[in-house]
Amino acid sequence: MFSLFKKFKDGLTKTVAAIAAKTHGLFGGRKIDAASLGELEEALYTADFGVETTVEILEEIKTAYRRDPELKGQQAATIGAAVLRRVLAGAEGKLDVPAVASPDGPRIEGASPAVRNPTVICMIGVNGSGKTTTTAKLAYKLKNDGQSVIVAACDTFRAAAVEQLRSWTDRLKIELVASHTGADSAAVAFDAWQAAKARGQDWLIVDTAGRLHTKSNLMEELAKIRRVLQKNDPAAPQHRWLVVDGSLGANSIEQAKVFHQSFGLTGLVVTKLDGTSRGGALVGIYRQLKIPIYFIGLGEQPDDLQPFSIENYARAVFGLDT
Repeated sequence: MFSLFKKFKDGLTKTVAAIAAKTHGLFGGRKIDAASLGELEEALYTADFGVETTVEILEEIKTAYRRDPELKGQQAATIGAAVLRRVLAGAEGKLDVPAVASPDGPRIEGASPAVRNPTVICMIGVNGSGKTTTTAKLAYKLKNDGQSVIVAACDTFRAAAVEQLRSWTDRLKIELVASHTGADSAAVAFDAWQAAKARGQDWLIVDTAGRLHTKSNLMEELAKIRRVLQKNDPAAPQHRWLVVDGSLGANSIEQAKVFHQSFGLTGLVVTKLDGTSRGGALVGIYRQLKIPIYFIGLGEQPDDLQPFSIENYARAVFGLDT
């Protein structure tokens, strides 16, 4: 538990430092006063928590301050973390491990047991969101958790995308199904599903081409991948996740809305939180979309992709210990 919290704390260092700088170490023990409340308001806006969340945090702290004029910064931090827990209630995406293989049809005497269909995660996002590296890191995590996984390199649109993913999967010893740049991405997805099924793999992770939500041709390609997967399994892809660059803050919300309308998102992965002081954007994205957050990116290493934890996030942002 402590090591996981430390991942969050270290990964959100820039956000925590920015808040601490603007509040002049308020959470280190200073007493609350009108000036420090103003500093905190500025810090929360700068960290991209948005109007609604900032107002809620400040109102709760002001109410506590009116009851106790001796209120200290550490107590205010505890209040702020409690507000985040409430606002983010329901935000944790839980990735269920596939159940024990169930037959697709009747058991035939003397025949080999039926192999279950792989569970498919389709990774979606604009170029530069960290989608391809996140795909590899997710596969690595599932593998380390004892699951079997195949990755499909369906970003055949962007030059060198397949090579980038291959570099990661080779390094992490993850099986990859790929073709050349310009190949039919839906055909790659079909072949990858067939390979995952034949080898009894638990998971198939499909890395799709980065696309602007305004590009109808690329959005149609995404729909084609879905249709082809459903020829193999009507339930696929079971997970449709948008990879969001956390450093873009509230600017990510509109693109996420369009992807959700077009593809029916089931989850979010928020990346690059270690490289930004705007770690509060995650809250605004969830408030607007109410789509669960499965993982967050807290660094460059393979194990820096961590399951989203409301508790760890809330405490880390406000500089609270475990």
